[in-house]
Amino acid sequence: MRLALAQLNPLVGDLAGNGQLILEACRQAAAAQADLVLTPELSLWGYPPRDLLFHQARLAAQATALDRLVAELAGCEGAPAVLVGIAEASGSRELPNLYNALALVEGTGWRVVARKQLLPTYDVFDEQRYFRPGTEPAVLAFGRGARQWRLGLTICEDLWVEEDLQGQRLAGPDPVAALQARQVEVLINLSASPFNPAKADLRQALAARAAQRLGCPVVYVNQVGGNDELVFDGASFVVGSTGAVLCQLPSCREALELWSPASSAGSPPPPAAVLPAPMEQLFRALVLGVRDYAGKCGFQRSLLGLSGGIDSALVAVIASAALGPAAVRALLMPSPWSSEGSIADALALADRLGLPTSTLPIGPLMGGFDAALQPALGHAPTGLAAENLQSRIRGTLLMAVANQEGQLLLSTGNKSELAVGYCTLYGDMNGGLAVIGDLYKTTVFALADWLDSPASMPCRRDVGLPAEGELIGLAIRSKPPSAELRPDQRDSDSLPDYAELDPLLEALVEQRRSAEELAAEPRFGPLALQVGLLLRRAEFKRRQAAPVLKVSGHAFDSGWRMPIAAG
Repeated sequence: MRLALAQLNPLVGDLAGNGQLILEACRQAAAAQADLVLTPELSLWGYPPRDLLFHQARLAAQATALDRLVAELAGCEGAPAVLVGIAEASGSRELPNLYNALALVEGTGWRVVARKQLLPTYDVFDEQRYFRPGTEPAVLAFGRGARQWRLGLTICEDLWVEEDLQGQRLAGPDPVAALQARQVEVLINLSASPFNPAKADLRQALAARAAQRLGCPVVYVNQVGGNDELVFDGASFVVGSTGAVLCQLPSCREALELWSPASSAGSPPPPAAVLPAPMEQLFRALVLGVRDYAGKCGFQRSLLGLSGGIDSALVAVIASAALGPAAVRALLMPSPWSSEGSIADALALADRLGLPTSTLPIGPLMGGFDAALQPALGHAPTGLAAENLQSRIRGTLLMAVANQEGQLLLSTGNKSELAVGYCTLYGDMNGGLAVIGDLYKTTVFALADWLDSPASMPCRRDVGLPAEGELIGLAIRSKPPSAELRPDQRDSDSLPDYAELDPLLEALVEQRRSAEELAAEPRFGPLALQVGLLLRRAEFKRRQAAPVLKVSGHAFDSGWRMPIAAG
C-alpha cells in the first residue's frame, strides 16, 4: 500500500475549486502509483468554513463536487482512492445537524467512513456550533491486490488526548484508546491545525505517543495556507511505531509525498527532514498569511506607511516576500517632529527592498486641522488630541491611496501596542490586515535581528528577498522605539521598557492570569495592576482593529472574546 500525503491549500467555501485541488493531487498520486490519497480535515470546504456551513446551497454543492470527483476518478487509469474531509448531514432536525466527517471516494462511488469525536470550542475553534460528535471509533478495511489493511481514522483533535503532554484536554472519549482493541496497522490523522511556534513539536509528540499505544505507524496530514487570520503551516509527517519520524513534509507550502508502511518495516528509519528553526518558521508563516490573505481576498497589491521605525520596516520585508516588492507601495508621511534620520532610514530600507515610495508631508494638514478646530475648542488641539490627529491624518491618507489604487492596506502595529492601547483608532490602526499584531515588540526586534543575520540568508533567497547584506539595517534595529508625535518623544515616556512589559503581557494574555495574581509576584509588583487596567481599557479599540495574523497561542482575534463593558 502506497499512501500519498496531500498537503493542500484550499479556499474556504470554494467546493468546486477545492474539489479540483483534490483531483489534481489524485492525478499526481496516480502517476506515482499511489493507492490512497490523504487530504486534510474538511478539505472539500477549507478550514474553518464557519457559518458557510449553514448555507443549504453549499451543502448541495458538496454532493455535486463529490460526484464529480467520483466521475473523474472513474475515468483516470490507475486512479487511487482518496479520503476527503466533508460536512455530513445527520438527517436529524436536532441542531447541530452535521458531522465533521471523512468520505472515502473511489471511481465506483463515495461513502462516509469516519466522524470526528472531539469537537474543540477553545481559542479560535467553535465546532460545537456546527457539528455533533461522532460516537464510534473508525476502522477502514482497505484492500489493494491480495492485501487488506486495517486503517484507524481520526480527525485533528481526536489525536489530542494526552493531558500530560498538552497540559489539558477536551472532556470526552479517547479515540486512540478506542482503537487499541481494533488492531489497526496504521493510524491516520487528518487535520487543520493552525500554526504557532510550539505546535510542530507537540504534534509529533502526540503522534509518537499514539504510535506507541497502538504499536503502529501514525500518518499526520495537515492543511497549509492562510484563511483570514489563521495560518496553517502544514508540516505533515509520519512517525513509526517507536515514535521516530519516518517522513516529514515542508512547512508553509503545498506538497505531496508518498509513504508506504512496507518501506519502513524491519529497517532503520531514514534521516527525516528537519523543520526550519523557530524564527524562520515564524517568518514563513507571516509571509504565507499575507500572501494568502491578499490573494484569496482578490488583492494584487498592498500599501503601508513607512516611518523609519522597526515595526513598519518588518512589515515591509514580510509584504515584499509575500507579494514581491513591485506590488508593495510605501508612503512616507513626515510631520514637523519627524527626524531626518527616520526619513533617511525609511528611504534606505525601501531602496534595499526595491519598494516604490511617495513622500507626503503632513505639516500643512496638521495646520489646517488646528485652524478648523479652533472655533470648537477655543484653541488649537493639544496633548493627546494633537498627537492622535497626526496618526489619523496619516491613516486617512493611507486609506485614500489604498481606495484609489485598489490596494490592501497593511497595518503595522504590534501586539504590545494593541494590548495596552498604545495605538490610535482610525489612525495607525487603519488597514485590512494587521500583519504583526500577534508579535510582541521584543519578538519584533528578535525577528528583525534574525532577518539581518547570516542564518536568514537561505530563507531570504528562497522567498525572493536580497540574500546578501542587511535588510532592515542596524540604524532601524538600534534606535529607541518612538512614534515621533512630539519633539524627542519615546515609547518609554508612556510605557515600561518592552523587556519588562512583554513578559507581563504574555502572562496576562497567553496564560490568562489575573493582574492581581501577578501583582503579588516580586518580578511584576504594582506594574501588573497598571498594565492590567490598560489591557481592559483598550478592549474597545481591539474590537475595531483589522484582522490579526495569528501566530501565537492566544491572539487578539476570533479566539479573544472579552467584554468591553465589564467590572
